[in-house]
Order: sequence, then C-alpha cells, then structure tokens
Amino acid sequence: MSAEAKMEIGQLTVSASPHIRCDESISKIMWTVNATLAPAALFSVYRFGVKALVTMLICIAAAVVTEYLIQKWQNKPVTVNDGSAFLTGLLLAMNIPSTVPWYMPLFGSVVAIAVAKHTMGGLGYNIFNPALVGRAVLLASWPVAMTTWPEMASKVDGVTSATPLGILKLQGYEKLVAVFGDKMEMYKSLFIGTRSGSMGETSALLLIIGGAYLIYRGYINWRVPVFMIGTVGVLTWAFGGHAGLFSGDPVLNMMSGGLILGAFYMATDMVTIPITSNGQVAFAVGAGCLTVLIRLLGGYPEGVCYAILLMNSVTPLIDRWLKPAKFGARR
Repeated sequence: MSAEAKMEIGQLTVSASPHIRCDESISKIMWTVNATLAPAALFSVYRFGVKALVTMLICIAAAVVTEYLIQKWQNKPVTVNDGSAFLTGLLLAMNIPSTVPWYMPLFGSVVAIAVAKHTMGGLGYNIFNPALVGRAVLLASWPVAMTTWPEMASKVDGVTSATPLGILKLQGYEKLVAVFGDKMEMYKSLFIGTRSGSMGETSALLLIIGGAYLIYRGYINWRVPVFMIGTVGVLTWAFGGHAGLFSGDPVLNMMSGGLILGAFYMATDMVTIPITSNGQVAFAVGAGCLTVLIRLLGGYPEGVCYAILLMNSVTPLIDRWLKPAKFGARR
C-alpha cells in the first residue's frame, strides 16, 4: 500500500452505525451546555462572593489540566478544547459549597477526570457521571466541610448555615417555614435562589431556563427532568409529611437541594443514561424514587448525587430490558 493511500485512510473516521448527518458536534454541544450553566454560575458568584469564583476556577482549571496531562501521557489527541473537561469542572463546582478549602475542589476534579473518566477510556466510555463521582469522593472524604454552608438571613434566628432540606430533616417543616417567615416567602427564596446550599443548588429559575434551552435545541430529552422531578414531587407529597399520607410539600422538595441541577444537567448525561426514550424514563423515575428514599429514610437530607450514580450503574441493564424489538421479530 502506498504512503499516499495510507494517509487517505488515516483521514477517514470509522464508527458503528447508525450514522446521522447533522451539523452538531461534541464540542458544540459541550460549550452550549457550559453557556446555559453560566447564568446560574454567575448568580452563585453574586450570592457567595469571590470565594465562589475562586472555587469554580480551581475546579475548571484542575479538570482541564488533568485531562491534558493524561492525554499527553497516553499519546492521544488532546481534546481539552471540546469543552467536556471544562463542563465536568463547572458541574463539580456547582455541586459543592463555596466555603470549602482550595485543595478540595482540586482533588475532586482530578478524581473526576482521572478516575471516573479516563480509567474507563475517556469521553463516551465512562459509566458514571464524572462530576458526581468527584462530589461523592469529596463528601466521603470531608463530610463536615462538604455540609457546611454559607450563612443566610433568617426571620427568627438572625442567620442559619443549614440548607432548607437540612432544616426540614433535623428540625421539621414548621421550623423551616418560620426561618423564611411564611410559606410563600420560602417558595420565592427557593425559586429565585436566596437560600443556603451548594453553588449550583440555589437558583431554580436560572437552572430551569438553561435546561429549557437544552431541550429546545434537542440536546436533552425533556422526559428525564420532567419524570425525575415529578417522581420526587409525587412521592414526597404522599410520604413526606408528618401528618399522614399526602401531607408533604411537593413544591419544597422539587425546588430544594440539587434536584433541578441534577435532573437537567447530570441525569441527562448522554453517555451515562439509557439509549432509548423508554429507558430514559425508567432511569428518571428510578433516580427520583432513590432520591426520595435517601431524603426520607437516609442519613443525608439530600440524595440526588447518589441516586443518579446508582442509576448509572444499572443503565446497561435498562438498555437490555427495554431495547426495542427488531422489525418483524416477536419479544
């Protein structure tokens, strides 16, 4: 074979079917997702100050540099410009408090990229969402720092550093409403983002706007956030109250914690969720059920991170059980 022929073959990209001709690319999708997260990220900087910006930059820089070094070490094409490592770092930053010391976001980003992503083979091969793996490792390693939140104004005690779900779990619903003043003020704070929490948990409004744009562009399946958030709302309404069945507050539970961020930006990760639409609905309902199970019966007031990671582990089984029948074949 001539050198010219070898060069031409080297320029071809061979991949498995189906092949879809479109103008989308990994880089375009990743940078679009990053752009839709930018308003919520900037709002967290406005809310929590320069410390939040520094933590965010450490997460992003550590993720990008780790990916660059691993790909250079493995003699692979460097793909840090595609935005995927940037997105992993940004998502990890949105999942941690702004008060953590500098070495924690650095360590979490290295784990997310080096362990969760590149030990699996890199982008497209990872089983678990890398940012959530980084958060889970940080939570297991530094539980106090990961559950210490910036203080927020309170109507009764001056300030509180607990999240709404933390107050709900430890002190009850009436105490939580009293902290905000009344129920409508609580809903307003949750929707706009004037409450304690991780950097990406605060503003439901900005996250929903960003997620809606991704749905409009066809980058995520609307069924995933709708079914996951809806499942949490129905189950917490039915079982989350102390006055018996159907006495819980579904609005509070749907807008609290990392549910909005997780449902729109991490449960929809195209690499770690099932392929089919029915499979993605099963994934979302399962993640919603696990989130409620952890919130109501577990030790942590929040459960989105572990719920999505557990459902990531059964994605291959969901794909096997819910794969469409071949044309003309019987199940």
